[in-house]
Formats: sequence, structure tokens, C-alpha cells
Amino acid sequence: MKTTCPLLALLATLATLALTFVFAAPGLRGVERPNIIFLLADDLAAGAVGYSGNPDVITPHLDRLAQEGVRFLNHYDTTAICMASRSTVMTGLYEYRHGANFSHGDLERRFLETAYPARLRQAGYYTGFAGKIGFELHGEKFAALAAFFDEWAGGPGQTFYETAKNPGIARYAEQYPHCSRAYGAWAQDFLKTARRRGKPFCLSISFKAPHLPFTPDPADLKLYAGKTLARPPNYGVAKGAHLSPQARSSRAANQYREWITDFPGSAEKYYALVTGIDTAVGMIRTELTAQGLDQNTVIIFTSDNGYNAGAHGFGDKVLPYEEASRAPLIIFDPRLPAASQGRVCAAVTGNIDLAATLCAVAGAPAPAGTDGKNLLPLVADPAGTVRDFLPLFNFWGTASAQSMAIVTRDWKYIYWYYGEGMQPTEELFHLTLDRYEMSNVAADPRHSAVLANLRGHYDTQLAQLTRDRVAGHGYENYPVLFSRTIPWDQKAALVRTLQTLPNAGEGEASPTPKAKRPSRR
Repeated sequence: MKTTCPLLALLATLATLALTFVFAAPGLRGVERPNIIFLLADDLAAGAVGYSGNPDVITPHLDRLAQEGVRFLNHYDTTAICMASRSTVMTGLYEYRHGANFSHGDLERRFLETAYPARLRQAGYYTGFAGKIGFELHGEKFAALAAFFDEWAGGPGQTFYETAKNPGIARYAEQYPHCSRAYGAWAQDFLKTARRRGKPFCLSISFKAPHLPFTPDPADLKLYAGKTLARPPNYGVAKGAHLSPQARSSRAANQYREWITDFPGSAEKYYALVTGIDTAVGMIRTELTAQGLDQNTVIIFTSDNGYNAGAHGFGDKVLPYEEASRAPLIIFDPRLPAASQGRVCAAVTGNIDLAATLCAVAGAPAPAGTDGKNLLPLVADPAGTVRDFLPLFNFWGTASAQSMAIVTRDWKYIYWYYGEGMQPTEELFHLTLDRYEMSNVAADPRHSAVLANLRGHYDTQLAQLTRDRVAGHGYENYPVLFSRTIPWDQKAALVRTLQTLPNAGEGEASPTPKAKRPSRR
């Protein structure tokens, strides 16, 4: 926590201690533990919400949540793809430690047994989950996940936008044929049950929206009829010509071309899906008030990754650039004083932090060996910090587009190791001056000290990956592949192992449950 005034430092410390006492006092008599609602969108970019300054997207309920809570400007998903990111959210572990991602395998039971839902349930919380969970347990049927929650309406694979096709919420199909509002209705019923139980609760809603296929509720799509939607300043293939050839070999550059061929049509449907989430958030908050739970329920809203939406000519996510890796994050606590509402935090945070934070809200132990940080001190003092840097990874998909990166509050460093027909490439972006990443300054001697510092952070993280990677999930060669000093001719043979992993090219687009497609292992 940085401050130069002793009085301000004392006040900030006291505020943090007071907030910690409020959150971590479940064992004290007479202290009511807070309820928790954790809301996770799918493929929602940090800039695709109204409160971010985007005038085109309609999100009044999320805007209100941001105005009443603390919003985080530099929140990143350490792996920008759903299966890995959602496993990280649950466990508080980097992907290379839990091992769950397409082509790397399913989540091992031992990791879910110490994840945030299990921790909170052990602490006496009544738990519920609805929506796309995004992973399965290794060697077990999908149904095995239900036992980890008191109430369960999770779905396999990508789930469906049509409510009737999702068994857990199918009973809402007549009134709410689109799943976003149906998840809001399921949440309302959960809140009624939880109130009768008389226990603190943790409700997790994992929306399908705004993931492909872009199939919004017609009621939301009507809101965008006739609107002219602005393209971002870095929109289009020409605005990505300065980036590494490795990035331009990714599926984000070569698939999902609807963002380039039909930006207006893609954007209006994407934004309409976001508006559907927003409506569900409004339904949940309305029910909180109706049940008298609104004054003691902490709400956390975020996404499993961002989305490129045509930036630099990319669709999809996966890449470490801002649009794909940065996501929204709001933490709202109604018990905080009015002076703490509507504040903005610029500290670097990540999806690895959410499990530790959810546990801290409940006063429960964090997942064992977590890589994440408790963000509650930043809720008390948004000017503080919890880390100097955060690593970003892509261990999946096209071998030439896999990479590791380091992001700080002001800078981002990316190392692209692949060298067949390309030169291994370093990228350095000054985020405070160049948020749209239009100028790679890695070769600029004026920034040599910054480059050296971020290289040091990179090497530190690579050493941690080397030491802590999970066995049996295909991460064994990354300490060599991602090395900045080992030459390409010593890496080339190892790349073939990435290209021959089972289902190495499997993507996310299909909504078909796993049972109806080839095994990932």
C-alpha cells in the first residue's frame, strides 16, 4: 500500500483491518457472515460494458453495480480461454499447476476438492451453481460435479442459448426461452431457498453469454436496431501489421472472420448478449432486495477472458493482447460506507485471485498453495497493490502462437518463442500511453531498463513454471520452449509434441457435450 502521508497511511491501514474484520469474523458470536454472489460471463471484453466508457453497449444494472462497488481497470485472465481460465477461477492456480485445458486434459479431482466451492461449503455456506462450468473431472462423468454443490444446474460443454436444451434450467423455458434470463430466474429461486435455510450462501452463476454462436434474446437485439456501433481505434487487419508473425498465425487471426467481414452485425449481437446478462443481474438484485438479503450480500462480477472483436484484425481470444486477456471485474459490498462506493482500482489483478478473495469474504481458508492474492485490501484501499507483475500464458492451439507474457500496471512484455519461418520475437507495450498496443517499443533504447526488468520477471516466472508444473498434462517441454536463451534449433523437435497432443486443435465453438465427441485425453 503506497502513500507518503503518515496519517493517510494509518487511516488506510485501519480501513483494511476493519474490512478484514468484517469479512473474516464468522467465528465471532453475533457477527453475521456475508452472503456471496459470484457472476461469471463468457468472452466478455473489459471494454464491452457501459461503465467502461463504451456508449454503445446497454448495461444499466452493471453500471449501477460499478457505481456502488469497486471496479478494477487492470484485471487479467492468466490464460485467455474458457476451460483453463474457469479451472483457474475455481482453484486459484495457474494453468500449468492444475493442468486443465483443451489438449492438456481434464481437471483432477484433488484440485476441485480444495477449490473455493468446497472451502465455502466446509465453512458452512449453502452453495449453488448454474450455467457453463467449462471443465470436467478426469476419468469421471460430468454428473460427478453436482456433488460439490448443494444446488446444481450446471451444464456440460458449451451449454445452449435455448433454455429448453439445458436440463438444469429447462423448467423456465416457457417464460424465459433464452438462457440468460433463465439463469436469473434460477438464481431468484435459489435466493428464496437460501433465505429459508438460514445459512450464509455462495451462489455462482456462470453465463453462456456472450460466447459464440451470437444468438441473443430478440428482446435485447431490438435495443440495438438502427444503432451505429463504433469500431475500436485499433480495429482491422491493417492495425495488426506491426505485431509478431506468431500472433498473426493464431486462430484468432485466421478464424472468426465475421468481426472483419460484418462488424456491425457481429457487434450488435455481441452487445445484445451482454445486455441479456445485464438484465439477469437486475433480476438477481431485485430478488435480493425482496428477500431482505441486499444489505449483507457481496457481489463479484467478472469474465473468464476478454474478446478481440476485430482489434488488430483478430476475432476470438487466446492472445495476450489487451482485448483478449483483460476482463471486467467489479467487487460490490453493500456494507462499506458510501465514500467507498464507485471507486476505481488500477492495481494488476488476475483470475487466480478470485478463489482467495471469495474465501476471504467468507472467512474460510484459501485453496491450498494458491497462486492468487486476496483482493479485499484493494476494496478497502483501491490505491494499493497486491503484486508487481502478473504472467499471462497460452499453452494451447497453434504451436507458433503459444507464448508467455508479463504485465504490470504500466507495461506488457510478450515473448514469442517460435522460430520456424519466423524470428523469435519480443514485444513491449507502454500500456499507460498505448492501451491499444499500437507501438512495439522493445527495440527502443529509451526503454532498455524497463525491458531488462520485465525480462527478469519473465525468467522468474519461467523458473516457477519449471519447478511447479503439474505432471502428466503435457507441460514438460515449456521450460525449454519458452526460454529466452535456448536457440530455436534446440526447440524445433519439441514443437512436434505440441502438434501431436490428443485433440490439439480442439476449439470451443461446438455446443455439443463432451460425451458426443472424441475424448480429450
